[in-house]
Amino acid sequence: MGGVSFRHFLTLIGADMRAKYVSFRCADEYYTSIDMATALHPQTLLALTWDNKILPPEYGYPMKLRIPTKLGYKNPKHIQVIEITNRFPGGYWEDQGYNWFGGS
Repeated sequence: MGGVSFRHFLTLIGADMRAKYVSFRCADEYYTSIDMATALHPQTLLALTWDNKILPPEYGYPMKLRIPTKLGYKNPKHIQVIEITNRFPGGYWEDQGYNWFGGS
């Protein structure tokens, strides 16, 4: 899986990295969020390719977030909107009763 570190992406767009959360809205109506510490973790990757080709739909085209420190349900695919916020955004599975933190 290839792409750019999410920290680098946030730096490039001039995101306020003092904010508490990053939320994601996806094409399949899925939504989730992570804390800024997770967003800035060196292993968090904004994935754009798979096997040196454009990320295929089954893997999350046009982009997905790969977060090795979180459980799978915290890794959004088909990302359309990324929001940096201090307001707690929650998430789809969290609204169903799952733990918001979802990992280590």
